[in-house]
Amino acid sequence: MRLSLLMLLVIPLLALLSACTKSNAPPSRYPAIGHLESFHASFSDVVATDARIEKLTEGFTWSEGPTWVRQGGYLLFTDVPENKLYRWSDDSGLSVFLSPSGYAGTDVAALREAGANGLFAEPGGTVLLADSGTRIVARLDPATRTKTPLATSFDGKRFNSPNDVVRREDGVVFFTDPPYGLKGMNQSPVKELRFNGVYRLDTDGSVHLLDDSLSFPNGIALSPDQRTLYVANSDPARPIWMAYALDAQGAVTGKRVFADATDLVNKDTPGLPDGMAVSADGRLFATGPGGVIVFDPDGRRLGRIETGAAISNCAFGNDGHTLYMTSHALLARVQVTSLGLEFAR
Repeated sequence: MRLSLLMLLVIPLLALLSACTKSNAPPSRYPAIGHLESFHASFSDVVATDARIEKLTEGFTWSEGPTWVRQGGYLLFTDVPENKLYRWSDDSGLSVFLSPSGYAGTDVAALREAGANGLFAEPGGTVLLADSGTRIVARLDPATRTKTPLATSFDGKRFNSPNDVVRREDGVVFFTDPPYGLKGMNQSPVKELRFNGVYRLDTDGSVHLLDDSLSFPNGIALSPDQRTLYVANSDPARPIWMAYALDAQGAVTGKRVFADATDLVNKDTPGLPDGMAVSADGRLFATGPGGVIVFDPDGRRLGRIETGAAISNCAFGNDGHTLYMTSHALLARVQVTSLGLEFAR
């Protein structure tokens, strides 16, 4: 009788203690992939050591250009070779948002990639679009899904294939123009510019060349004070990130190599310097060899977020502590401690 009474008291207590040791967080419905690699002790201040990289969806040829549309609470991203722009959210999943996303004609013989590439969601809900296939920078209205050209040429010559775009708070736009969209790239017979440029697009519609010296300018981002412009050079022979000092008008007053990834380029670390995102504390989340490399504002490597495939671009979403990554055939995300810059404004 005493033993039975004791068991009646002990068993519920053990069950309660067991329940208290389990996490109250709901299990994720998305599979975990990849891993984190720390280069510096402070990396754990950016991403928790047990942070889970989630694979959200897959099946793309080359996913690119993620941007979070805060007004609707969803992510937009592109599949450049397939000429499609996708919408994704936890609630509704994946859907085609715009097809074609870039070039809408039938004469594609001169194009290597006909679709749009980099995107940047503006505060008012519109989206800037680097339209690689049409060879322009445009503004997309998500409500009507129509594009308005903003810049089509420089010095009377068509752009190569605009790749990525970023916007300053005052509306000034910066973008890169490598030859990736053209068949034959630098040797393309339809390439009109002799260089691959970094540009500024002012609010009056004027276009200004900032740098014509990079071999393959690609990803682009701004520092929190908007006085430093970061540009990735996606060249295995010179895999670097440049930092340009800007004056109040957006003119370049100086430039330097911010970081160099030459030592990371090898067959086991897929990817090159590509798209970027900046946190409110000035850290640079830069896609590069092996994954997303996190740099502090001085260019020191803190760590790397790896999915196991080349990562083309990244963007903060949700509440600003979620980093979305377009990674070759898939879309992934990871929770981070840092707050995305756009969410601090």
